[in-house]
Amino acid sequence: MKEIKEIIKAFDLAQEAGEQTALATVVKVDGSSYRRPGARMLVTESGMLTGAISGGCLEGDALKKAQLVMFRNQSMVVTYDTTDDDDAKFGVGLGCNGIIHILIEPIDSSSENHPINLLKKLVADRKDHVLVTFFDLENKRERQLGTCLLYSGGPVALGGIELPHLPELIEDIASVWEEGHSLIAEYGRDAPLHAFIEWVPAHLSLVVVGAGNDAIPLTRLAEVLGWEITLIDGRAAQATKGRFPSADHIHVVPAPEDALSLFSRDHRTAVILMTHNFNYDLAVMEGLLPLKIAYLGVLGPKKKLEKMYENLREKGIRITEEDRKRIFGPVGLNIHAEAPEEIALSIVSEIKTVLSGGDGSFLRDKEGPIHTEDRHRVKKR
Repeated sequence: MKEIKEIIKAFDLAQEAGEQTALATVVKVDGSSYRRPGARMLVTESGMLTGAISGGCLEGDALKKAQLVMFRNQSMVVTYDTTDDDDAKFGVGLGCNGIIHILIEPIDSSSENHPINLLKKLVADRKDHVLVTFFDLENKRERQLGTCLLYSGGPVALGGIELPHLPELIEDIASVWEEGHSLIAEYGRDAPLHAFIEWVPAHLSLVVVGAGNDAIPLTRLAEVLGWEITLIDGRAAQATKGRFPSADHIHVVPAPEDALSLFSRDHRTAVILMTHNFNYDLAVMEGLLPLKIAYLGVLGPKKKLEKMYENLREKGIRITEEDRKRIFGPVGLNIHAEAPEEIALSIVSEIKTVLSGGDGSFLRDKEGPIHTEDRHRVKKR
């Protein structure tokens, strides 16, 4: 989500400067590659690049193709085949052993439905979305339908545009929405047309309850990842923009029970209790339990969390097994963190692991490809 926000910002700046732009999107990968479908890069006519479609190997060649797209005002698909041992012939020397298909689209700012406007709608709220991008691998140099539809639940609103294979497309959009995994669909047999039906979950909301010094590196790391950051504390002298410039929202809440109305209540919210005030953290936890927050981290030793559970039981509040699966204390992955910055790294890593469905293991021990293939399933109609 951060990459998309940076692309939007770069596009607006290019518009102010009167520059043409093109959007490059990885739409399909066969085999191994540094970036997966959904990776994007904005290119301006002067050669400024925002975002990335590879580890730096493809960008130079893609820049030339994007400038051609802008000059002709016509989208196209570019394919890089790095399965050949002589991949240096592409001038990129990837060594990734994969085939990467990239759609490059000129941005027509006069069109209401151009790709960047769809991306702007996507980041305007904290909702899940499905983004549809059509591309033709049989006719790569022909004009592509491209990024054309954003779905946010309910009936599919076409916005006056005509889309091919509409009944099958609507069925596939519904499947992606239900399963929460992207899909690359192939429609037709004689002249197949592909659609990258991309699952884009709501951007992650991190709520940090506590404005001590150890919360500062945590908010800084979260900002690097593009998370939305809310800071809550009862001390006005601690919870300030000067101390926490990375925070999007800062709330001074002396009474912890008043903080509950400030929380996002969805599957993409993570909360860290780190006020170093046992009673404050306990009161917030008590209020959060019924909300079923996706991740609740408690800073401190295991004895602290057990004492919190005991206090809640004495109040007649039952901690279920489902609750325990969502509560992490001591908080963070076991990386032997000591300094505040290291602790922040372990916390951020754990949140990312939990909300992305990872397991925190070493990639060297993983059998098969690094990336989870079922996140970008391929379906032939």
